[in-house]
Amino acid sequence: MTRLLDYGLDRVSNLIMDMAELSVRSVDRSIELYAGAVGDKSQVFEWSEQLRVLQDEVTELAVELIARYQPVATDLRFIRSCIEISYGFSRFGRYAYDIVDIMGFMGSISHCDKSAVLEMSGTARKMIHLSVQALRSRDKEAAEKLYQMDDTVDALYRKYLREAISPDNKKGSNDVVKDPRCYISSLLILRYLERIADHACYIGDAVHYIVTGVSSPRR
Repeated sequence: MTRLLDYGLDRVSNLIMDMAELSVRSVDRSIELYAGAVGDKSQVFEWSEQLRVLQDEVTELAVELIARYQPVATDLRFIRSCIEISYGFSRFGRYAYDIVDIMGFMGSISHCDKSAVLEMSGTARKMIHLSVQALRSRDKEAAEKLYQMDDTVDALYRKYLREAISPDNKKGSNDVVKDPRCYISSLLILRYLERIADHACYIGDAVHYIVTGVSSPRR
């Protein structure tokens, strides 16, 4: 027999999966634009705002379900976790917004070396897709995989940071000072990607909690 609560749980689940699809699209598009793709940056801004609105809807519905039906056990874990997951997806959209915003603020950076950002973005994007897939399939093992990938992201960020602050790296060929916009934009975007990776881990943690009722070992 279908409970009234089940209709609410289905609604929350649908909202969360809508956010998952939109957040993946936002980050993927922001990186494509950074890499040189031609397109309208305002679309990423719109998606970010849509994710913020959807996060509010998830939170409001979750609070209503808890107040009205007083769920317990698996139902309560799912509702509570959806609040955290919706925040993570909203942050994906916000960081995608920030990446595009930096590109607009800094002006032309097409001449900059983008290899560090593109290398890290490859791992971060894989983490986003893995976190979404884990949520869809309730894969409690994904959390550990995500944290292993996060270690790679952190190492890349620290490596570039050390290189950026090294005096030897401030000059290019013929001792020409490199454009500071390249360092600043790369460092900011790498930081956003590092935070994206963190939130992908948090989503993996939430899935582990939904399935098992305990926090993942890494949390």
